[in-house]
Amino acid sequence: MQKKTLVTGANGQLGNEIRLLSGQFPQFQFTFVDIDTLDLTNQQEVEKYIVNNNFNYIINCAAYTAVDKAEDDKETAFKVNRDAMSYLARAAQKIKAKIIHISTDYVYDGNATKPYKENDPVNPQSVYGESKLEGENELRKFCPESIIIRTSWLYSTFGNNFVKTMIRLGREKESLNVVSDQIGTPTYAKDLAQAILHIITWVETKENLPVGIFHYSNKGEISWYDFAVKIHELAGIKNCHISPVPTSSYPTKAKRPAYSVLDKHKIEQTFQLEVPDWRISLQNCIKQMDLSEL
Repeated sequence: MQKKTLVTGANGQLGNEIRLLSGQFPQFQFTFVDIDTLDLTNQQEVEKYIVNNNFNYIINCAAYTAVDKAEDDKETAFKVNRDAMSYLARAAQKIKAKIIHISTDYVYDGNATKPYKENDPVNPQSVYGESKLEGENELRKFCPESIIIRTSWLYSTFGNNFVKTMIRLGREKESLNVVSDQIGTPTYAKDLAQAILHIITWVETKENLPVGIFHYSNKGEISWYDFAVKIHELAGIKNCHISPVPTSSYPTKAKRPAYSVLDKHKIEQTFQLEVPDWRISLQNCIKQMDLSEL
């Protein structure tokens, strides 16, 4: 019997990647929703939809991710990232559905010097980070049988992201300045989607769900500058010079973590997952892109 699986935020980078891969998992009956089909900030609507459909799994990819805009639009950020999570969690608990929720490296302050483990102290420095952390807390409070996956620097062939922006600007400009003192690891959304689908498949073979917080990003440790240089190399862009600059010369409304490398050992060991190196994943993503349309 197929397990009913709801994917929220279906039109985003991660939701779209899950949709592409879903056909490989016939043991699950997927339902994809976005704001136009289910308003997650409407508690009554959420509860009615979740309970009536009696889902077994909910993969929550929906989020308010406009990091700088959130500083001026705190109310909407908290509605989407905290309140919607609370409504999903309460509804899921009523039917004993399992939730996999996607969170962010922005829950940390970025002052570390070694990869963050799941139990390291959180200290968000932005409205976005605060709202995502409160969403995590709501989930753990109302639906403790859940998995939270914190990720970072997400990109894919879908939507707007750093990879596409660098390719477009590399063709338009002779030079670019890119921040070199923010260190982290990119995440190819397709890899994360595969990891999530691997997890729910793995869970189906076990009696108990390993609950709690897990980290997932690709392997490696780089700066945005390193990332940009590699993007141009793989995309065949040779006539644009990229210069490394400090964060101080590129001010933004929201503070970015200076260091947000995530330790992946827990998710690898718990679910027997292999996490690809960021270079391999970036190469795979750019191969999938129609560069002529960027």
